[in-house]
Amino acid sequence: MAISKSKLKNIGFFIVIGLLIIPQTRKPIQVFLQKGIAMFGPSLESTDDLKTISDYNWLLKDENQETYHFQSAKGKVVLINFWATWCPPCIAEMPSMQKLYDDYKDKVEFLFVTSDDFTEINTFLNDNNYTFKVYQPASKYPEYFNVTTIPRTFLIDQSGQIIIDESRSANWNSDKVRGTIDNLLNASENE
Repeated sequence: MAISKSKLKNIGFFIVIGLLIIPQTRKPIQVFLQKGIAMFGPSLESTDDLKTISDYNWLLKDENQETYHFQSAKGKVVLINFWATWCPPCIAEMPSMQKLYDDYKDKVEFLFVTSDDFTEINTFLNDNNYTFKVYQPASKYPEYFNVTTIPRTFLIDQSGQIIIDESRSANWNSDKVRGTIDNLLNASENE
């Protein structure tokens, strides 16, 4: 008895749906699919639409309860990533974030912000060999960072202009992002 292509497609469809229903297989499949989406770099904001941050009144805390004052980021190139350990799109883009962090950690202020518990955060970081520092909000963030979905990432120049505002997983280690950061850093060196 031969099975038709139509029946094979239906069987495959039901297997995929079944795997997505099972909690143990759902997250890895979602992360895999998001990695496909994250192959593309983020979009740059139109120069006509650039928003400028004027309120740097924001406090973050690290796992040791040390306070980070966002005011100290003023005048620097800053990359802020809002994420969570349970978020498949966030997980998908983290390898590219780590690569970018490895190369720019001494030149760019990286702020990885989550509301997750530090026990979960540290397990996630250790399991994936991520070395960047993670913060939790210690005060309400400025309205410019109106985050309703994650991941959400902002690249901010030295004058406080939001150059990138991305609300999906992306390849943060792309030539476009690196070129943008290099241009921002070179502009400040030439001033």
